[in-house]
Amino acid sequence: MFLHIENLTKIYTVDHETLVGVDNISLSIDRGEFLSIVGHSGSGKTTLVSIIGGILKPTAGRVLLEGVDICTLDDSKLSEYRANRIGFMFQFASLLPILTAKENVLLPGIFNPGPKTDKDKIARDLLEMVGIGEKLDSYPSQLSGGQQRRVAIARALLNKPDIILADEPTGDLDEETEAEIMHLLQEINKTQGVTIILITHNLGLAGKAQKQYRMSRGQLADI
Repeated sequence: MFLHIENLTKIYTVDHETLVGVDNISLSIDRGEFLSIVGHSGSGKTTLVSIIGGILKPTAGRVLLEGVDICTLDDSKLSEYRANRIGFMFQFASLLPILTAKENVLLPGIFNPGPKTDKDKIARDLLEMVGIGEKLDSYPSQLSGGQQRRVAIARALLNKPDIILADEPTGDLDEETEAEIMHLLQEINKTQGVTIILITHNLGLAGKAQKQYRMSRGQLADI
């Protein structure tokens, strides 16, 4: 199994009150799968993908990627995991305003050193692939919301990750642009075999994934 989540639990203590973010979740995901998770705010979706992405440590349980439990990795190995195996997309494009589109795409390369010329070409090719090759020298303020999101997708792909964690990646976009971004993610999944976990509140978008799950009060169930 490519990615296996086993009895995963995350408990927070806030003002002496215990809150369960993720409640004993188990899930197996094949390489190249595209799955979606829907749920209300506070249901635990972001906590779950943050643990899968190596940002948060669980209270209990395991996340096994090709048999390796990422929850046991030290800080150095965990940084390598995030840099080399995971591509992150968030609700907002989160581009640095002082950098061009190409420079923003190149940012993950800082954590995964390699020949600069190679990374530069990859960034150009990625921007071409997501349909904005002519915008590589444009700054975020010169790009539309949809174009900024395409830069964010290209950035997530720079290090050729195995998994893309997309947390509400179209939340602030209009319906037409949202559909375009979703189509682009589907094409990336189909042509490159990247595993995609999409977090969304939009049932219409969720339905376009190969598998759909609903999260409520920290628990996961099939739709």
